[in-house]
Amino acid sequence: MFIGKEWIRLCFLLFVLASCREGTQTIEMQAEVLPVEDFFRNPENSSFVLSPSGKQIAFAKPYQNRMNLFVTTLGSGDTSQLTFIKDRNISSFFWKGDERIVYSRDLNGDENFHLFSVDIGSGKTIELTPFEGVNSILVDELKNDAKEILIGLNKENKSLFDVYKLNCQNGRIELVQKNPGAVSQWICDHKGELRLAIQSDGVNQNYLYRENASQEFKRVLTTSFKESLQPLIFTFDNKYVYASSNIGRDKAAIVIYDMKQAKELAVLFEHPMVDVSQFSYSEKHKKITSLYVNTAKNEQVFLDTNTAHMYLDIQKKLGTDAEIYLLNHDVNEDKFIVRTISDRNLGATYLYQVKNRSILKISERAPWLQNRQLCERMPIAFKASDGLLIHGYLTLPYGKSASNLPVVVNPHGGPWDRDYWGWNPEVQFLANRGYAVLQINFRGSTGYGRAFWEAGFKQWGRAMQQDITDGVNWLIKEGIANPKKIGIYGASYGGYATLAGLTFTPDLYACGVDYVGVSNMFTFMKTVPPYWKPFMNMMYEMVGDPIKDSVMLREVSPVFHVHKIKAPLFIAQGANDPRVNKSESDQMVEALKKRGVKVLYMVKENEGHGFSNEENRLEFYREMERFLAKHLGGRMLISDR
Repeated sequence: MFIGKEWIRLCFLLFVLASCREGTQTIEMQAEVLPVEDFFRNPENSSFVLSPSGKQIAFAKPYQNRMNLFVTTLGSGDTSQLTFIKDRNISSFFWKGDERIVYSRDLNGDENFHLFSVDIGSGKTIELTPFEGVNSILVDELKNDAKEILIGLNKENKSLFDVYKLNCQNGRIELVQKNPGAVSQWICDHKGELRLAIQSDGVNQNYLYRENASQEFKRVLTTSFKESLQPLIFTFDNKYVYASSNIGRDKAAIVIYDMKQAKELAVLFEHPMVDVSQFSYSEKHKKITSLYVNTAKNEQVFLDTNTAHMYLDIQKKLGTDAEIYLLNHDVNEDKFIVRTISDRNLGATYLYQVKNRSILKISERAPWLQNRQLCERMPIAFKASDGLLIHGYLTLPYGKSASNLPVVVNPHGGPWDRDYWGWNPEVQFLANRGYAVLQINFRGSTGYGRAFWEAGFKQWGRAMQQDITDGVNWLIKEGIANPKKIGIYGASYGGYATLAGLTFTPDLYACGVDYVGVSNMFTFMKTVPPYWKPFMNMMYEMVGDPIKDSVMLREVSPVFHVHKIKAPLFIAQGANDPRVNKSESDQMVEALKKRGVKVLYMVKENEGHGFSNEENRLEFYREMERFLAKHLGGRMLISDR
């Protein structure tokens, strides 16, 4: 959906007219001020996963404010708690047969994830990767194997992941494939055999392939990092791969690719506006069932009639216009876990049974938000000052007309990511406090094709930041924003954009909140995790070379320009952050203090790149609420004052 200036004016006019029909007081009516906890507490439960037999469902649920594992047996209603972790949320989990679950978690946000397995019957837990300072990644679940999985460990070399076969019952580990150097991704076929590896020197990607496990890997294709051939799964006969590829095109398409011949065989689906990189498939029926397309909103394209009919049946039974996702299923694909979600609702989880076409509600994810006055996230588009079309989202506070509003600009992280339509607790929280929220998919954001992505190369603090500035000026010109009450808040790259906004456009913003953001381009690139090292040459091309581009990098590093900052600043940082080291925030705070400028600084010693523990999240958002209310005039809950 494209919304230009005229269209958004029409939307706002229709909003006002509709409000007038309901009575003039509706225009002035504001939503109730909801507690911070309502937006940022742990969900009632989440991540429901069916066991292979479909007889049990595992899910995560809070226990002493940490997300722990629970299992319920279908038909009996019996539920048991499997883990009793008190220090850190479980990050992810999956079934290994019907008797065991494998889960992962890190220590205090260091992102060195350890694997554990828990026996369903006895509750006995085994730490499978008890290696200090070592990260584990899942290579393949080996769903047809009741005991073993394939994992990657950077045990021997912190920059490289070798492949191991891991027995989830006793923790026995066996080296399967030594990393020949700079392999960042390993891909198995449907039999669980390692067939494909992607190797990078940071600028070029080598694709290593073999037809079976008895052969040696051979390089079959080399591409620039600007070209993307991302294998997703092997075809069901294990001869070729389904991949997302932009080779020879601007927008990535889903293709069938012959790795042996390094040749694209067919285009399964492509879209003229955006990249296509995801699909669902049926292992049972050996076919791709649907594809996901993210334009202004999320769209699903069905390639299988039975799947389309199942979605229509679910939608009819639920009577909802929310997005519907089939999250997982049993091995026979007779039972499916269904999730609903929208921009104003965290949704619910259901169990759908194919044979009798029945649907059973399992849980509401956030029942305390039901029927609350939450806000629509509207897709927008505007032209940047150089004419490039920029997309994004605008959220208006409930019941307020689109005129002279305080605004929080919320640039996304990455920066090689994008904002999507859907539920966003930060956006709803800020809108509930009376702020319009502007999110911009500035150049360099992914999903809009290769040219748009490359337009962001070496543009940190430059054209990428100018896109954000242009979006703010567009809001001011449209009369939506109060030009004296505009704040900026972001995390990671969004934190950098916050610091850059206050530094390079000091008169535009009344305040800023930097959450784990970069301040110094030189120190940032020196302190990245060791397993990022193979990609540093790519980083130099995309961001800037510390030697060749030193003048430019100094120009766009906020820490060297703190004397320009006029607006109040709040900085939050995790002490164990492996991506944006704590020194990034320390430098900024120290530089401001030397100028005699007070800066609000929150550091959490048991966190990393963002706050995972519930109490830390709540403290951060309460402090942000007070900070923004003081400098932008937004609302607060009386108990938070």
